[in-house]
Amino acid sequence: IALVMESRIISERAFGFACRIVKLCERWWEKGWVSRKIADQLFDSGTSIGANVAESQGGQTKPDFLAKMAIARKESWETIYWLKLAVATSITTKDEVAWELDEAQQLKAMITAAIKTGQSSSWRGGV
Repeated sequence: IALVMESRIISERAFGFACRIVKLCERWWEKGWVSRKIADQLFDSGTSIGANVAESQGGQTKPDFLAKMAIARKESWETIYWLKLAVATSITTKDEVAWELDEAQQLKAMITAAIKTGQSSSWRGGV
């Protein structure tokens, strides 16, 4: 039950994060082709975190749940990369994406904790 509640909290946070990423990318798309390329990558990875967490909640087995959460964690790493690249290339400033960077780091940590809990639990599926 704790694992289910934990993944629901992550899912809600990841959804809110995805909404902010969509709005951020929308602004970047107006800045030119380089910004659009990075925005496209960020859009995909930043929204994929929540999509995979949501899909993990319908996991039929423990390995299915863990696989989807692992993908969500990988997407959080990628999202952090694109945000840092955007700052490094002056598409945005660190201040403008401070919340997104922090939230991506927090989501990564929460997903990692959920994976560890899932790996050590006796839960077999049916979230």
